Amino acid sequence: MQLSVLGIVSYKVFPAHMGGQKYIADYYAQLSKHAKLVLAVSRDNTVDRFSPYKVLPFLFNHWFGPLNIIYIYKLYQIIKKEKINVILIDHTYFGWLGIILQFITNKKLVIKSANIESLRFKDMGRSGWRLYDQYEGWVHRNAILNFFITDEEKKLAINRWNLLPATCETLKYGVKLKEQISKADRAHCRNLLIHEHNLNPHTKLFLFNGTLDYLPNSDALYVITQELVFRMESFLTHYKIFICGNQISSEWEKVLLQNPHVIYKGFVHDIAPYYKGTDCFICPITLGTGIKTKIVEAIAHGLPVIACRKSSEGFTDINLGKQLRIIDNYNWNAFADAMLEIDHYYNYIETPEAFYTAFNWETIVQDSILSLQK
Repeated sequence: MQLSVLGIVSYKVFPAHMGGQKYIADYYAQLSKHAKLVLAVSRDNTVDRFSPYKVLPFLFNHWFGPLNIIYIYKLYQIIKKEKINVILIDHTYFGWLGIILQFITNKKLVIKSANIESLRFKDMGRSGWRLYDQYEGWVHRNAILNFFITDEEKKLAINRWNLLPATCETLKYGVKLKEQISKADRAHCRNLLIHEHNLNPHTKLFLFNGTLDYLPNSDALYVITQELVFRMESFLTHYKIFICGNQISSEWEKVLLQNPHVIYKGFVHDIAPYYKGTDCFICPITLGTGIKTKIVEAIAHGLPVIACRKSSEGFTDINLGKQLRIIDNYNWNAFADAMLEIDHYYNYIETPEAFYTAFNWETIVQDSILSLQK
């Protein structure tokens, strides 16, 4: 029987710019090469008319999720017409909708989780996180299969909500790169950054990026500007920290623009030249859940990474050697010391081949298909 999937997405992912959006969009793009795929997405998505699979933007987004009860019959018709055999829901927001559809169609319900949402809400100080925790566990217990983005989150979910281990698997964040970025390519991109910003050729270049109004990332901005910069400037004259990302507050934008050690670029359409051209990616994040997609992208581009222990979850099954240096949470002295010790760009670090196998979308999707077909 051909695998035929109805994916349900509760928020804007098209066009995909940030890591969470890419986790959904890139997975479905690869899945559509091997299975029939129909997506029902929130109406705030912009649909590419050249999409290789059907994208139907009619749902209310997750803020108005309960209103989608009026679309149960429409979704039922889609399942029947398209001969759907798997209902795949990203995040648990619309899990209740999937449970109803599973009940009335007898089709397999699968939940794909990029975060333990209730714990993310707890970090953000949302008062209703305990209630969502109960709901989140209920959704996962009612799914036939649950995908979690890291092994750590899978184990946490099994223990937290008493899930059957046989119903839980890991579905990593993937990249499209399949091989190492050349040393010449990295040197070229570095030279472009040096010349564009009129920097000393020996300047050490660091990078941080993300959705900058998201609490874990805005907290990292505080760490960078208030904890790391002053520790660095006493020992290193020529260094710059590139910060890229969107949705920044006017207050933070002003702080970054006034800091002489920071080069704030705002949203960039192509982040690859920054991954290739800087000397080290820093991730001083101690909040949030899930894998840090920015670290996956950095390592794929051959960039050394310094990260807090919380940020490094999801990489324990691969020996990355010098490419990933893990610092204990909140030890900013050690973090700054690690930045000072970063070798210059000409000390080329090769990303292990095992990384490109484990974090390649083709491998990830093929493994997930085996699970979806059980």
